[in-house]
Amino acid sequence: MNLHEFLVPPAETARREGPNTRIVMSSRVRLARNLKELAFPGWAKKAERIRALDQIRPAVESLPQMAGAFSESMDNLNALDKQILVERHLISREHAAKSAGSGLVLNREESLCVMINEEDHLRMQALRPGLQLKQAWAAIDAVDSKLEKKLDYAFNAELGYLTACPTNLGTGIRVSAMLHLPGLVLAEQINQIIQAVNKLGLAVRGLYGEGTEALGNVFQVSNQMTLGESEPEIVERLNKVLAQIIEHEENARGTLQEKKPKTVCNHIGRAYGILANAHSISSKETMNLLSFLRLGVDLGMFPEMERGLVDELFILTQPAHLQKNFSEKLGADERDLLRADMLRERLRSISRPVNPPVKLDKPSEE
Repeated sequence: MNLHEFLVPPAETARREGPNTRIVMSSRVRLARNLKELAFPGWAKKAERIRALDQIRPAVESLPQMAGAFSESMDNLNALDKQILVERHLISREHAAKSAGSGLVLNREESLCVMINEEDHLRMQALRPGLQLKQAWAAIDAVDSKLEKKLDYAFNAELGYLTACPTNLGTGIRVSAMLHLPGLVLAEQINQIIQAVNKLGLAVRGLYGEGTEALGNVFQVSNQMTLGESEPEIVERLNKVLAQIIEHEENARGTLQEKKPKTVCNHIGRAYGILANAHSISSKETMNLLSFLRLGVDLGMFPEMERGLVDELFILTQPAHLQKNFSEKLGADERDLLRADMLRERLRSISRPVNPPVKLDKPSEE
C-alpha cells in the first residue's frame, strides 16, 4: 500500500477542529506495553524483534478500529516516508530511525497509530484535534483492552506494566497536548509558565518532543509520572493544568492588545509581509512567522483567511512534505526557494492584515 495515497490530505487534517482549537492544536494519549518473555526491543537481537513484530502486527491489524489500516514494516518505508510521518506527529523521531523488526499500523482517520518495536514492543497512541484528552484516553483504552486479550503483556502486580524506560513504568501512559502560545511568548511570561508546570510534575517540550525546539511558539505539555496514579487521574490532572495555561494565554493576548497593540500589529504585519513576498525562506523562519499569522487570524486581523490555511502551511512547508512533490532530491537552498514560491502563491489572495484602531504603545510605569 502506498503511504502517500493513504494519508489524509494536509488541507483536510489541518481543518479538523475541537474544543479550544485556537490554543490547543491537538491532544494525544500514548500507552507503552511489552510482551512477556520477550526481550525489550533495545536488548533484542534482530531475529527476536522480527518474532515480536510477527506476533504483534496481526493482532493490531485485526482490531475493528484498524479496519482498512495502513500496516507496514519500517524497512519497507524510505527515509522520506518516515520523515513525513514524523512531521505529522504520527511516529517519533526514534521510530523513524528503525528498520527491520519494527513496524507501524495507522488507521484511516490518522486518529490511532501503533508503533511496533520502538523503545517498547508497543507504543500505541490516540490523537484528537483540540483539547480532547478524555476522548483520546477512551479511544486508546479500548484498543489496549482488546489487545490485552490477544497478547500476553509484561505486567507486575506491584509495579504495573513493565517498560523499557523506568519513567513509563506503572500505567505506561503519556498524556500530552500541543499548545500554540504566542501571547505568553510575546509577553515574556512563557518561562514562568514552564517553571510552574515543571513544579507540578509535568514536562514542557518543543514541537517534536524531548530535546527539540519550540518552533512556531508550539509547546508540548505532558505528564512525567506514570506510577502511583490511575490513568483517569493523570488525564484529569493534565486537563486542569491545560485549562490554566489556556486562561493565561488568553489573558496574555488580551493584555497585549490593550497595552501593546502596535507591538502585536508589528509582529503580525511583518510576518505577513515576509511570508507573502519572500523569495527564499527556511523552514524554521517559516514556522515562527506562521505562528504570528495564526495569531493574526485569531485576533480577527485577516477576515478572509481561515486558521485551517495556516495550519495546512505549517505541514506543507516542512522539509519532507515539500520534498514529496519533487522526484529529484532537493538541497536545503532549493527547498528554501520552493517554500517561498509556495507561500507567495497560497497567500496571494490574502489581503494584508486589518489593523484595528490603536493607541501608541506606552512604556509601563515603574
